[in-house]
Amino acid sequence: MKIFLICPVTIATDLQKEKMNKYIEGLESLGHNVYYPARDTDQNDSIGYRICLDNAQAIYESDEVHIFWDKNSKGSLFDLGVAFAYDKRLVLVNPEDIEPNDGKSFENMICYWNMIGEQDDE
Repeated sequence: MKIFLICPVTIATDLQKEKMNKYIEGLESLGHNVYYPARDTDQNDSIGYRICLDNAQAIYESDEVHIFWDKNSKGSLFDLGVAFAYDKRLVLVNPEDIEPNDGKSFENMICYWNMIGEQDDE
């Protein structure tokens, strides 16, 4: 299966990188092909436009999208919108780091989208 990992790149902490690498290693050991933007997208882009194009193409080509949520990652918001537009299944990698709240929020939307995918598995 082809999986695109939405995640922080430029603002990722060492602990986040460690968690993401462990997660990716687990998926790849099962035979999945994981697209990890920090590794697989050329980050040498002073504007960010090509990065967005590259990630959008990789999301389009993926079977599903997994998200390592960090509310401070602006690039993750863009990638999330692309995944939504392409109607990709979403899998939440780090539910312990997400804080749902009352009302409209990306956190609530991500939790709901993840729940829909889990129900599809049943």
